Amino acid sequence: MIPTAFDYVAPESVADALAALADSDDAKVLAGGQSLLPILRMRLNAPDKVVDLGRIPELRGVREDGDAIVIGAMTSYVDLLADPLVAEHAALLKAAIETVADPQIRRRGTIGGALVHADPAGDVGAPVLALDGELVITGSGGERTVAAADFFEDLFTTAVGEDELLTAIRIPKHTGWGAAYEKFVRVAHQWSIVAVAATVRMEGDTIAEARVGLTNMGSTPLRATATEEALAGKQASAEAIAEACAKAADGTNPPSDLNGDGDYRKHLATVFTRRAVLAAAD
Repeated sequence: MIPTAFDYVAPESVADALAALADSDDAKVLAGGQSLLPILRMRLNAPDKVVDLGRIPELRGVREDGDAIVIGAMTSYVDLLADPLVAEHAALLKAAIETVADPQIRRRGTIGGALVHADPAGDVGAPVLALDGELVITGSGGERTVAAADFFEDLFTTAVGEDELLTAIRIPKHTGWGAAYEKFVRVAHQWSIVAVAATVRMEGDTIAEARVGLTNMGSTPLRATATEEALAGKQASAEAIAEACAKAADGTNPPSDLNGDGDYRKHLATVFTRRAVLAAAD
């Protein structure tokens, strides 16, 4: 199907992109297009303008900033996978991105586009949440920073306003932390039915700290806080980890499964949290 007609602009600066958004009552931002273009083709959305961020160099790349790394919102998945700063300081993010779709999608898709799209089955939100990421949002009044815990507001809804852009993601360094992303799908390259992002800081054989993010267990990415608290200070034995991970689905409200009550997904969350934590603590 062919999209309805729209104006197309490709600004070369954030300021020009914001001006283009302000000049329209119904604009959409193109940040890779892997989610937006299918929606336009199916005519599920008919904007009067599409603002393409692909020509803004300041929105790409990864840099160090003290105790954090800063990722431009238009940095592609493939560039994140190749970046040594991500591998060293945000291994959990790399582990998750390795599972995203296929090489073609990873070359075109961007981290910022995925975060603002905010599909609860997407594979980027949970690791950014687990890593205590901060999202830099820019509007006509300047920049503001929102914690990942406050960024995801509801299904496909974030803290980014209609006249704002997500410009960067700030990730505190988790240097030396073990990391694993365990994902359950029925078909290769499918959206996650359930996935778990786990990162663990070890002190000898003891889990000093653990961070666990859940994918597709509610209308937004979630933290498995009960499991995180239960893991802290525990020996990294299979038995102790299994006991702590039994709490992974506490407080979640996953989409209905075949039984209509989400119990299947809750079971999967428990199983895959245990696998992810074991792998991260290894």
